[in-house]
Amino acid sequence: MTKARLLRLSVVLVSIFMILLIIVYWDNVGTAHFYLHTSFSRPHSSGAIPGITAGEDWEALPDVDEFLAKLLSSSLKQNSSIPRKTEQLLVQGSNKPVVSNLEENVRGYDWSTHNDRNSLDQEKLQIERQRTLREFCANSSFTFPSKERSFDDIPNYELNHLIVDDRHGIIYCYVPKVACTNWKRVMIVLSESLLDQGVPYRNPLDIPREHVHNTSTHLTFNKFWRRYGKFSRHLMKIKLKKYTKFLFVRDPFVRLISAFRSKFELENEEFYRRFAIPMLKLYSNHTNLPTSVSEAFGAGLKVSFSDFIQYLLDPRTEKLAPFNEHWRQVYRLCHPCQIDYDFIGKLETLDEDAAYLLQLLKVDRLLRFPPSYRNRTASSWEDNWFAKIPLAWRQQLYKLYEADFVLFGYPKPENLLKD
Repeated sequence: MTKARLLRLSVVLVSIFMILLIIVYWDNVGTAHFYLHTSFSRPHSSGAIPGITAGEDWEALPDVDEFLAKLLSSSLKQNSSIPRKTEQLLVQGSNKPVVSNLEENVRGYDWSTHNDRNSLDQEKLQIERQRTLREFCANSSFTFPSKERSFDDIPNYELNHLIVDDRHGIIYCYVPKVACTNWKRVMIVLSESLLDQGVPYRNPLDIPREHVHNTSTHLTFNKFWRRYGKFSRHLMKIKLKKYTKFLFVRDPFVRLISAFRSKFELENEEFYRRFAIPMLKLYSNHTNLPTSVSEAFGAGLKVSFSDFIQYLLDPRTEKLAPFNEHWRQVYRLCHPCQIDYDFIGKLETLDEDAAYLLQLLKVDRLLRFPPSYRNRTASSWEDNWFAKIPLAWRQQLYKLYEADFVLFGYPKPENLLKD
């Protein structure tokens, strides 16, 4: 009897030890990796993998989904309860990226602190923004390309703007020209995805710009297929259901002006070769253009705003390749009618929105959003920038970006669309 009891006790102890190992392994490699290495997965047919659809209750999930969801929840709770050195109030230092005077003028950096917050009712503001978005997504009379497709219909390469932080359960869809550099820095600090001399970055502004935009730095949904194969969509849906999802947007026409200024008024070799040379040839009738941007700028050969607008409206542009991310529509980058975002921030209210979001995410003790990025490309500039653009072009451009105006509550620029 004693031997039998000892044997049973040994089995229990070994089982407990194995469970602890599984939990540790889960925390280290994430939900998806664990999914692939356990025997809990039931065989599926070669068709669609069971997933989570909008509005589906957790109780209705298949056994495997329920198991994964519970483990994911417990993993997040454990992560939040583990004390870390990073869980201190991080006060921003005086260090900031060094930028030239020209870049200051074009990008519009402002490193001063802004304590005079507007007393916005953030909760009501978020309710209104989400209500507007959901109403127009559900409105059958308002249509735009790809609106009706499901999440499963979105190709993997269109999910490369969704950055995942498994440590805190956050998904951020970044939109270029909407303070995305600093939000990427925040995501790097939170996920500890980048080390400085073996230690994770604590201060977002310590992270060099070139590392911030390095695609290898971030875990995005687009990488799930390479890592997890046929289980990738299945895992995306679980994370979309459980994690907090946010994005930041701005007035679409102002974003276009900002993109033009930073990519074609600054010497950017990549954008000169990929975009400026074809634009100058097609719309300005230039031939034998210099091969380098410095030579072109020295000779006074620059893309005009009119060239840029012609390029956007030219039907040949999209036939060759999708819009570059800096001027691609937000609805194509972040799929707001397929993904139920928990928070919609705007560049126009960046200071207030960022502070409120970090509180909601319960990470405001870990870091602060970097000093305000005050882009000097303001709405008041639109009249001047579009003054020499023909009315017909402005109207076509609005149709091209109408979904972004409507979905995110930006008023129609009537003054630009009428004589």
